[in-house]
Amino acid sequence: MKKMNKSLEDDLRPEYDFASMKGGVRGKYVRRFRAGTNLVLLEADIAKAFPTNAAVNEALRGLLDTTNAVRRTGGLPNKALQPASRPRRTNRQRGERPRAARR
Repeated sequence: MKKMNKSLEDDLRPEYDFASMKGGVRGKYVRRFRAGTNLVLLEADIAKAFPTNAAVNEALRGLLDTTNAVRRTGGLPNKALQPASRPRRTNRQRGERPRAARR
């Protein structure tokens, strides 16, 4: 890239002299602006998953609902998760022929 030498020039016209104007206060509405604004910069891969602000809000509300539900119930159980028990398979389910009855 070429380095560009830009000298700072005062592009403001002389008739726009804000120092002589009355009532101008720098940052007069900044608190009100910051109170109603919350901007977050998303990384590119996240932005692809959430194309609109409504999609981001919906996902975050779902996460909050889940978090609140876990907190309400006291969290996850302390015991290790066990696999679900299955009923034992019979011979017919295994594909074997039934055995002849013993006498």
